[in-house]
Amino acid sequence: MTLSSRLALLAAGTTALGISVAGCLGDGTGDWEQDQTLPVASATQYQGPSCDCCDVYADYLQDHLESELDVTVTDELDAVKQEHGIERDLRSCHTVVLDEYVVEGHMPVEGIETLFDDEPAINGIALPGMPAGSPGMGGEKTETWTVYGLEDGSDPSVYTDI
Repeated sequence: MTLSSRLALLAAGTTALGISVAGCLGDGTGDWEQDQTLPVASATQYQGPSCDCCDVYADYLQDHLESELDVTVTDELDAVKQEHGIERDLRSCHTVVLDEYVVEGHMPVEGIETLFDDEPAINGIALPGMPAGSPGMGGEKTETWTVYGLEDGSDPSVYTDI
């Protein structure tokens, strides 16, 4: 491999790393400062160790709960997601269980509020990945996010768009 090829490969790798890390930088509150309070009795967030954006999301969510948020750090996060029926392509870096519903990812409170208002016969909702501009993530929201409904034995379906 020539020196110029190595430098080009190094530059591409550095750029990709910078883009992936940039999403976790910043306070991640953006335009998500809402006044909603979610009336839940039980709230647990499962996350892996040393995830800064998960910590920021936990603070964001706690500000919108009537109850205390229990944060459980685990090395077995995949097992938690599997237990709650969250398919790999719908996963994010943390999973929240609010009363009887599971909420996957950096879900804005408005999405959770819609879930509790509608009371659908589903297990929960998922905002896949780590979208820039979502609560807990840095950056700006530049597109509509698709929120999927989670239901045992069924393919994920579009629940709402945010």
